[in-house]
Amino acid sequence: MRLVFGLVLLAGIALAGGAVYMAKNYIGKYQVALAAERAQREKIVPTIPVYVADRQLKYGEALTAEDVRAVDWPETSVPEGAFTEDNPLFPDGVTEHRVVLRTMEKHEAVLAVKVTEPGEEAGLTSRLERGMRAFAIRVDVATGVSGFLRPGDRVDVYWTGRVDRTLDQSRGEVTKLIQPAIKLIAIDQNAAGDVDGTVIAQTVTVAVAPAQVAKLAQAQSTGRLSLSLVGAEDDTVAGAIEVDQRALLGIESKAVKVEVEEEKTCSIRTRRGADVVQIPIPCTN
Repeated sequence: MRLVFGLVLLAGIALAGGAVYMAKNYIGKYQVALAAERAQREKIVPTIPVYVADRQLKYGEALTAEDVRAVDWPETSVPEGAFTEDNPLFPDGVTEHRVVLRTMEKHEAVLAVKVTEPGEEAGLTSRLERGMRAFAIRVDVATGVSGFLRPGDRVDVYWTGRVDRTLDQSRGEVTKLIQPAIKLIAIDQNAAGDVDGTVIAQTVTVAVAPAQVAKLAQAQSTGRLSLSLVGAEDDTVAGAIEVDQRALLGIESKAVKVEVEEEKTCSIRTRRGADVVQIPIPCTN
């Protein structure tokens, strides 16, 4: 009897130990899983809904609700000008469509600079800032940077022509920088900035102030205009640049010396007592 009791006691102790071991193992796994979940929660970034393109959108297309969708975007990384709940893409009560100004790929955020205001047309007037005017410049393959110009680029404008004769010399042809870093808003009749390939343009349209329009018009009618493309990250401002034929060839202007003939005077020397006196007389030659 005692033997049976001892066996039962040993079995109970073994079962109890096994149960404790299994419970400890389960609790350990649970704690590990709980810690992992808490770590994942700490990595979660707050997001807000942002409108993105649901398909490729091209310049001039009308933007509708079917063309976009809202996605969760990291709150700290929302692009400037993005449309959110605080800045709705389709305001309540507004029925006019927005128009696409720049090509957008699928899943790309819709920004205010890429679309017009509701009811606004996608023409050059939407590209002009306050106080600016559009002016067309004639170009060819040489003066138009071999077709590598795109709307949105900045160019320096150089004028080449003949200068009137001055009093001292004839300067011949002169090349001068007349407008630095002006913005292109259209190439020929295309105002979209997503032109594929090389386009040999005949005209480019720039955005300039009214006073600059007069300068460019005068320069275009009296000489040749050439464009020089400015780098996208170049923030330097070109200074006064002017080159004529003498400066190009390294010829220095020499001052002409004018010899002034000295007035001749004639005289005779005579002695008066102990002194010698020089008396002027008319020159015979």
